[in-house]
Amino acid sequence: MGASLTEIAQQLKDNNKKAQLIYAFNGTGKTRLSREFKLLINAKIDKEIDLEESEIVSRKILYYNAFTEDLFYWDNDLEFDAEPKLKIHPNSFTRWIFEEQGQDGNIISNFQHYTDEKLTPHFNEEYTIQNKDGKKTTIPAFTEVTFSYERGNDEHSHNIKISKGEESNFVWCIFYSLLEQVIDILKTPEPTDRETNQFDQLEYVFIDDPVSSLDDNHLIEVAVNLAQLVKSSESDLKFIIATHNPLFYNVLHNEFKKSTFNKFFLKKHENNEYRLIPQSNDSPFSYHLFVKAEIEKAIETGQLKKYHFNFFRNILEKTSTFLGYDNWGELLPKSGNGSINPYETRIINISSHSKHSGDESIELTDDDKRVLKYLMNNIQEAYRFK
Repeated sequence: MGASLTEIAQQLKDNNKKAQLIYAFNGTGKTRLSREFKLLINAKIDKEIDLEESEIVSRKILYYNAFTEDLFYWDNDLEFDAEPKLKIHPNSFTRWIFEEQGQDGNIISNFQHYTDEKLTPHFNEEYTIQNKDGKKTTIPAFTEVTFSYERGNDEHSHNIKISKGEESNFVWCIFYSLLEQVIDILKTPEPTDRETNQFDQLEYVFIDDPVSSLDDNHLIEVAVNLAQLVKSSESDLKFIIATHNPLFYNVLHNEFKKSTFNKFFLKKHENNEYRLIPQSNDSPFSYHLFVKAEIEKAIETGQLKKYHFNFFRNILEKTSTFLGYDNWGELLPKSGNGSINPYETRIINISSHSKHSGDESIELTDDDKRVLKYLMNNIQEAYRFK
């Protein structure tokens, strides 16, 4: 039976585990789920609470997702093309971490650790500008960031426009620095002894895909550091971490103790309903084995769709890479003269460009179903998947 995202959020709330991991394909609805979860947790909060307060630092939940990144935007200085700035919408989240806690130093060191030690963010101090009409405008401190590259030979490249991946990483480092501070504050058992009481009511941290643009080495570091931070939490704070990246998911799986966390696969059905499918905690998640099982289940139930060709191609690509072939087509069955059936290659190419499974509605022909069954059986026998 399927469920709405609100009902999925309720399932997560009802679980009494310190950490919950969720794997979902891109576009399934992880970000929407984080919003539904926030609304569920904050349902009883006074509706007059300030909007910017409720968006990031609220009374019961702290969350990171695509909306967090929307607080940051580029002023590309299109008129002069000289001083691109990453601008920050002032809000309770940034005011607390910059002005009250002075975390800009930790943010810079975290950012350089995951990117390049010579790539340096610079936060602005308060200043005043005069507009064309003569009016003066005060720009608050910590609302603009510029970047420079220190080359180590007294040469400096100023006003760099960093990549989208570096930008996402910078935003994550701001959130991560905040999370470090929150966990440290909550380690003080008596609320009256804490340096701030802003987080006394905090119950949940929901993190959605902080590693979308990292290379594998830094991705592993982020996962390990995040897991260590979660495990260091001595309060009753609970963590929900969602991702579409199998490596990130598996590193977290290996870092957490089996008794302290649950892991799930979030699946979207065609009728816009969802299922939160529990996964075994005994072994890490293998993406290619999961999609293989999905194809086999669809064959068994007669529910093959075009997107299953996309799943099959994904298996071929990962298997060919692992075995050292130049391309996935070399894994397809060959005729007596060593050639590959061009129809089989073409049908995989055409069908694997169809929409995501949650949006797919086009049925396969009986011939296409027969081809996919044949190819699936062939790869199973040839490479002896368990």
